[in-house]
Amino acid sequence: MKKILLLLVIPVVAIAQIKGVVKDSLSGQPIPYVTIWVEGEQMAATTEFEGTYELPALDSGKTIVFSSVGYTKKRVTADQAKTVLLSPEEYILEEVVIAGQKNTKLLEIGIRKNSIYQAFDNGPKIETKFFPYLQAYTKTKYIKKVRIQTDCRLEDALVKLHFFAVDEKGAPGAELLKKDILVTVKKGVMHTTVDLSDWNLVMPKNGLFVGFEKLLIERNKEEKTIADPNSGTTRVQRKYYPFLLYAYVEANFQWTYQEGEWQKKASADTNDPTATLMILEPSISLILSN
Repeated sequence: MKKILLLLVIPVVAIAQIKGVVKDSLSGQPIPYVTIWVEGEQMAATTEFEGTYELPALDSGKTIVFSSVGYTKKRVTADQAKTVLLSPEEYILEEVVIAGQKNTKLLEIGIRKNSIYQAFDNGPKIETKFFPYLQAYTKTKYIKKVRIQTDCRLEDALVKLHFFAVDEKGAPGAELLKKDILVTVKKGVMHTTVDLSDWNLVMPKNGLFVGFEKLLIERNKEEKTIADPNSGTTRVQRKYYPFLLYAYVEANFQWTYQEGEWQKKASADTNDPTATLMILEPSISLILSN
Protein backbone atom coordinates (compact mmCIF):
# COMPACT_ATOMS: atom_id res chain seq x y z
CA MET A 1 0.00 0.00 0.00
CA LYS A 2 1.43 3.31 -1.04
CA LYS A 3 1.65 6.14 1.46
CA ILE A 4 0.70 9.60 0.30
CA LEU A 5 2.43 12.54 1.93
CA LEU A 6 0.33 15.67 2.07
CA LEU A 7 2.10 19.00 2.39
CA LEU A 8 0.17 21.85 3.94
CA VAL A 9 1.19 25.08 2.25
CA ILE A 10 0.36 28.25 4.15
CA PRO A 11 0.62 31.30 1.89
CA VAL A 12 2.32 34.39 3.22
CA VAL A 13 0.63 37.45 1.82
CA ALA A 14 2.81 40.48 1.28
CA ILE A 15 1.23 43.89 0.94
CA ALA A 16 2.63 46.81 -0.99
CA GLN A 17 4.39 49.74 0.62
CA ILE A 18 2.36 50.91 3.59
CA LYS A 19 1.17 54.50 3.55
CA GLY A 20 -0.93 55.49 6.52
CA VAL A 21 -1.95 58.17 8.96
CA VAL A 22 -2.13 58.25 12.77
CA LYS A 23 -4.93 60.20 14.46
CA ASP A 24 -6.27 61.01 17.91
CA SER A 25 -9.20 58.66 18.59
CA LEU A 26 -11.23 61.41 20.27
CA SER A 27 -10.55 64.53 18.21
CA GLY A 28 -9.72 62.88 14.91
CA GLN A 29 -6.74 65.21 14.58
CA PRO A 30 -3.47 63.85 13.14
CA ILE A 31 -0.68 63.14 15.63
CA PRO A 32 2.80 64.30 14.59
CA TYR A 33 6.10 62.55 15.39
CA VAL A 34 4.61 59.23 16.52
CA THR A 35 7.25 56.52 16.88
CA ILE A 36 6.57 53.46 14.70
CA TRP A 37 8.36 50.11 14.95
CA VAL A 38 7.98 46.79 13.17
CA GLU A 39 8.23 44.01 15.75
CA GLY A 40 11.23 41.75 15.24
CA GLU A 41 12.64 43.89 12.43
CA GLN A 42 15.23 46.66 12.13
CA MET A 43 12.57 48.80 10.55
CA ALA A 44 11.01 52.00 11.89
CA ALA A 45 9.36 55.26 10.91
CA THR A 46 8.10 58.53 12.37
CA THR A 47 4.90 60.31 11.45
CA GLU A 48 5.26 63.67 9.75
CA PHE A 49 3.65 66.82 11.16
CA GLU A 50 0.45 65.87 9.28
CA GLY A 51 0.39 62.44 10.98
CA THR A 52 1.32 60.56 7.79
CA TYR A 53 3.97 57.85 7.50
CA GLU A 54 5.40 55.27 5.11
CA LEU A 55 6.91 51.81 5.59
CA PRO A 56 8.37 49.34 3.06
CA ALA A 57 6.32 46.36 1.93
CA LEU A 58 5.58 43.90 4.76
CA ASP A 59 3.87 40.56 5.24
CA SER A 60 0.25 41.29 6.11
CA GLY A 61 0.56 39.57 9.49
CA LYS A 62 3.57 41.57 10.68
CA THR A 63 2.93 43.55 13.86
CA ILE A 64 3.53 47.30 13.87
CA VAL A 65 3.86 49.21 17.16
CA PHE A 66 2.72 52.84 17.47
CA SER A 67 3.71 54.91 20.51
CA SER A 68 3.64 58.57 21.51
CA VAL A 69 3.82 60.38 24.84
CA GLY A 70 0.33 61.02 26.17
CA TYR A 71 -1.23 58.12 24.22
CA THR A 72 -1.71 54.41 24.89
CA LYS A 73 0.70 52.26 22.89
CA LYS A 74 -1.03 50.33 20.11
CA ARG A 75 -0.14 47.23 18.10
CA VAL A 76 -1.79 46.46 14.77
CA THR A 77 -1.05 44.10 11.88
CA ALA A 78 0.30 45.54 8.65
CA ASP A 79 -3.00 45.06 6.84
CA GLN A 80 -4.75 47.23 9.47
CA ALA A 81 -2.25 50.08 9.49
CA LYS A 82 -3.71 52.45 6.91
CA THR A 83 -5.53 54.54 9.54
CA VAL A 84 -4.45 54.08 13.16
CA LEU A 85 -6.31 55.70 16.06
CA LEU A 86 -4.43 56.26 19.31
CA SER A 87 -6.33 56.75 22.57
CA PRO A 88 -5.20 59.56 24.90
CA GLU A 89 -3.87 58.21 28.19
CA GLU A 90 -5.81 58.93 31.33
CA TYR A 91 -3.65 59.89 34.25
CA ILE A 92 -4.09 61.74 37.49
CA LEU A 93 -2.27 65.02 37.67
CA GLU A 94 -0.10 65.11 40.74
CA GLU A 95 -0.17 68.19 42.91
CA VAL A 96 2.87 70.28 42.08
CA VAL A 97 4.48 71.96 45.05
CA ILE A 98 6.65 74.87 44.01
CA ALA A 99 9.47 74.92 46.51
CA GLY A 100 11.07 78.04 45.12
CA GLN A 101 14.02 76.89 43.07
CA LYS A 102 16.97 79.06 43.96
CA ASN A 103 19.28 78.09 41.10
CA THR A 104 22.25 79.24 43.16
CA LYS A 105 23.96 75.86 42.90
CA LEU A 106 24.54 74.01 39.64
CA LEU A 107 25.94 70.53 39.20
CA GLU A 108 26.50 68.88 35.81
CA ILE A 109 26.46 65.08 35.87
CA GLY A 110 27.12 62.47 33.19
CA ILE A 111 30.29 64.01 31.76
CA ARG A 112 32.99 61.49 30.86
CA LYS A 113 36.34 63.17 31.42
CA ASN A 114 39.18 62.32 29.04
CA SER A 115 36.78 60.45 26.74
CA ILE A 116 36.92 60.68 22.97
CA TYR A 117 33.45 61.24 21.55
CA GLN A 118 32.64 59.99 18.07
CA ALA A 119 29.52 60.31 15.91
CA PHE A 120 27.65 57.22 14.75
CA ASP A 121 24.40 56.69 12.89
CA ASN A 122 22.35 55.04 15.62
CA GLY A 123 19.70 53.83 13.19
CA PRO A 124 16.07 53.20 14.12
CA LYS A 125 16.31 52.93 17.90
CA ILE A 126 16.08 54.89 21.15
CA GLU A 127 19.45 55.00 22.87
CA THR A 128 19.38 55.59 26.63
CA LYS A 129 21.85 56.68 29.26
CA PHE A 130 21.28 55.74 32.88
CA PHE A 131 21.79 58.36 35.60
CA PRO A 132 21.95 56.77 39.07
CA TYR A 133 20.91 58.76 42.13
CA LEU A 134 23.66 59.76 44.55
CA GLN A 135 23.28 61.15 48.05
CA ALA A 136 25.35 64.12 46.94
CA TYR A 137 22.38 65.29 44.83
CA THR A 138 20.29 66.11 47.92
CA LYS A 139 21.12 69.81 47.69
CA THR A 140 20.67 69.95 43.91
CA LYS A 141 17.62 67.78 43.39
CA TYR A 142 15.99 69.60 40.45
CA ILE A 143 16.82 68.63 36.86
CA LYS A 144 17.31 72.08 35.38
CA LYS A 145 18.75 71.27 31.95
CA VAL A 146 19.72 68.41 29.66
CA ARG A 147 22.61 68.65 27.22
CA ILE A 148 23.30 66.50 24.15
CA GLN A 149 26.21 66.47 21.72
CA THR A 150 25.44 65.85 18.05
CA ASP A 151 26.87 65.99 14.55
CA CYS A 152 24.43 67.49 12.01
CA ARG A 153 25.14 68.06 8.29
CA LEU A 154 21.81 69.83 7.66
CA GLU A 155 20.99 73.42 8.57
CA ASP A 156 18.86 72.06 11.38
CA ALA A 157 17.16 68.82 12.41
CA LEU A 158 14.54 67.75 14.93
CA VAL A 159 15.03 65.11 17.64
CA LYS A 160 13.00 63.82 20.55
CA LEU A 161 14.21 63.33 24.13
CA HIS A 162 12.66 60.94 26.65
CA PHE A 163 12.89 60.76 30.43
CA PHE A 164 12.06 57.30 31.77
CA ALA A 165 11.51 56.16 35.34
CA VAL A 166 13.20 52.93 36.44
CA ASP A 167 10.77 50.02 36.70
CA GLU A 168 10.85 47.11 39.17
CA LYS A 169 13.22 45.16 36.89
CA GLY A 170 15.67 48.04 36.54
CA ALA A 171 14.59 48.75 32.96
CA PRO A 172 13.25 52.00 31.46
CA GLY A 173 9.64 52.33 32.60
CA ALA A 174 7.01 55.06 32.44
CA GLU A 175 7.72 58.41 30.80
CA LEU A 176 8.30 61.01 33.52
CA LEU A 177 7.01 63.86 31.35
CA LYS A 178 3.56 63.76 29.75
CA LYS A 179 4.61 65.72 26.69
CA ASP A 180 7.14 65.23 23.90
CA ILE A 181 10.41 67.11 24.35
CA LEU A 182 11.27 68.13 20.79
CA VAL A 183 14.68 69.68 20.25
CA THR A 184 16.03 71.56 17.22
CA VAL A 185 19.69 70.77 16.55
CA LYS A 186 21.77 73.12 14.40
CA LYS A 187 24.42 72.29 11.80
CA GLY A 188 27.86 71.21 12.95
CA VAL A 189 29.34 69.29 15.85
CA MET A 190 27.99 70.99 18.94
CA HIS A 191 26.26 70.81 22.30
CA THR A 192 22.57 71.63 22.49
CA THR A 193 21.14 72.56 25.88
CA VAL A 194 17.44 72.28 26.73
CA ASP A 195 15.93 74.11 29.70
CA LEU A 196 13.63 71.89 31.81
CA SER A 197 13.04 74.32 34.67
CA ASP A 198 9.30 74.66 34.02
CA TRP A 199 8.74 70.94 34.60
CA ASN A 200 9.97 70.98 38.23
CA LEU A 201 11.45 67.55 37.55
CA VAL A 202 13.14 66.10 40.63
CA MET A 203 15.92 63.52 40.37
CA PRO A 204 14.23 60.19 41.33
CA LYS A 205 15.75 58.27 44.24
CA ASN A 206 16.26 55.20 42.05
CA GLY A 207 17.71 57.18 39.15
CA LEU A 208 16.36 57.69 35.64
CA PHE A 209 17.06 56.98 31.98
CA VAL A 210 17.40 59.74 29.39
CA GLY A 211 16.66 58.59 25.85
CA PHE A 212 17.62 60.08 22.47
CA GLU A 213 15.35 59.39 19.49
CA LYS A 214 16.16 60.42 15.95
CA LEU A 215 13.03 61.31 13.98
CA LEU A 216 12.84 59.57 10.60
CA ILE A 217 11.06 62.44 8.85
CA GLU A 218 11.60 64.35 5.60
CA ARG A 219 13.04 67.36 7.41
CA ASN A 220 15.87 65.23 8.79
CA LYS A 221 16.59 63.27 5.59
CA GLU A 222 19.53 63.65 3.24
CA GLU A 223 19.59 61.70 -0.03
CA LYS A 224 22.47 61.33 -2.45
CA THR A 225 22.74 59.39 -5.70
CA ILE A 226 25.89 57.28 -5.68
CA ALA A 227 27.31 55.99 -8.99
CA ASP A 228 29.19 52.70 -9.23
CA PRO A 229 31.97 53.24 -11.83
CA ASN A 230 32.43 49.49 -12.34
CA SER A 231 28.84 48.50 -13.09
CA GLY A 232 27.56 51.84 -14.33
CA THR A 233 24.57 51.58 -11.97
CA THR A 234 23.46 54.07 -9.36
CA ARG A 235 21.94 53.77 -5.92
CA VAL A 236 20.32 56.19 -3.50
CA GLN A 237 22.09 56.73 -0.20
CA ARG A 238 19.73 57.91 2.52
CA LYS A 239 20.77 59.33 5.91
CA TYR A 240 18.80 60.88 8.74
CA TYR A 241 20.40 63.54 10.91
CA PRO A 242 21.58 64.44 13.44
CA PHE A 243 24.06 61.80 14.54
CA LEU A 244 24.45 61.49 18.29
CA LEU A 245 28.00 61.39 19.66
CA TYR A 246 29.14 58.46 21.80
CA ALA A 247 31.99 57.61 24.14
CA TYR A 248 33.38 54.08 24.44
CA VAL A 249 33.15 53.39 28.17
CA GLU A 250 32.91 50.61 30.73
CA ALA A 251 29.45 50.09 32.24
CA ASN A 252 27.25 47.47 33.90
CA PHE A 253 24.53 47.52 31.24
CA GLN A 254 22.81 49.47 28.48
CA TRP A 255 19.13 49.61 27.50
CA THR A 256 18.02 50.24 23.90
CA TYR A 257 14.53 50.33 22.41
CA GLN A 258 14.47 48.66 19.01
CA GLU A 259 12.38 46.16 17.03
CA GLY A 260 9.40 47.23 19.15
CA GLU A 261 10.77 46.31 22.59
CA TRP A 262 13.36 47.18 25.22
CA GLN A 263 16.60 45.21 24.90
CA LYS A 264 19.30 44.98 27.54
CA LYS A 265 22.99 44.63 26.81
CA ALA A 266 24.90 43.23 29.78
CA SER A 267 27.91 41.09 30.66
CA ALA A 268 27.68 37.38 29.89
CA ASP A 269 28.82 36.72 33.48
CA THR A 270 25.36 36.57 35.05
CA ASN A 271 26.76 35.26 38.34
CA ASP A 272 28.61 38.50 39.02
CA PRO A 273 26.26 41.51 39.47
CA THR A 274 29.25 43.87 39.33
CA ALA A 275 30.50 42.54 35.98
CA THR A 276 30.99 45.24 33.33
CA LEU A 277 31.29 45.49 29.57
CA MET A 278 32.35 48.11 27.06
CA ILE A 279 29.49 50.08 25.51
CA LEU A 280 28.96 53.12 23.30
CA GLU A 281 27.43 55.58 25.74
CA PRO A 282 25.43 58.54 24.37
CA SER A 283 26.89 62.00 25.00
CA ILE A 284 24.11 63.21 27.31
CA SER A 285 24.53 65.13 30.56
CA LEU A 286 22.16 66.67 33.12
CA ILE A 287 22.49 69.95 34.96
CA LEU A 288 21.03 69.83 38.46
CA SER A 289 20.11 72.84 40.59
CA ASN A 290 18.73 73.68 44.03
